[in-house]
Amino acid sequence: MFKDILEWATQCSPETRHPRRPSASGVAPGGVWYSLLTYHTSNRRPRRSALLPSTRAAELITRMGVLDDLLRKFGYGDARRRSHLRVFLLDDDARRHDWFAQRFRGDRLDVAAEPVHAIKLLSENSYDAIFLDHDLLPEHYESDERDDERTGYAVARWLAERPERQSASHIIVHTRNADAALRMVELLRRTGRHAEHVPFQHLTPKIKSYWRR
Repeated sequence: MFKDILEWATQCSPETRHPRRPSASGVAPGGVWYSLLTYHTSNRRPRRSALLPSTRAAELITRMGVLDDLLRKFGYGDARRRSHLRVFLLDDDARRHDWFAQRFRGDRLDVAAEPVHAIKLLSENSYDAIFLDHDLLPEHYESDERDDERTGYAVARWLAERPERQSASHIIVHTRNADAALRMVELLRRTGRHAEHVPFQHLTPKIKSYWRR
């Protein structure tokens, strides 16, 4: 309703309440004021108008936009329609490669299954979204020992040591290994990265929230 009122207000002058006609300069009469409430009384009594400056209306619209952004951040709002994305994925599971390809159909998706290839791609390209797994080899799945050279931690460390690389990217660590994910996210955040842990099984609503088409 608020949008309808603003649309009506921008088409009507405070004096006539009829659609405005552009002047020769292309600017409609009525200045920068919106008429949100106008009424007349009889017996030639002065007409009273409640006018709202365009700057105030813009401020209200901005606040509504901020609220929408917060709702989207926590998964309760519709994300705005977006342009094509450049997405990077580090994961050793070919089934997940297909899964991400379906979720980001029409976007550019670069995939790596091990740290060396991942670092090469990240050093040569810019990405809007980066998804990092941790356990990349079968022996990692059941092991409690750290292997910081052959897991996703190596890529997180490389990014943390180079804050100028992928500085605008949103990084999601999607491993099911919660302890390893915590180490990666903490490392990335210490260098100012926008990083979070979202286990793979919870990725669908998160992707829809952040990057709805």
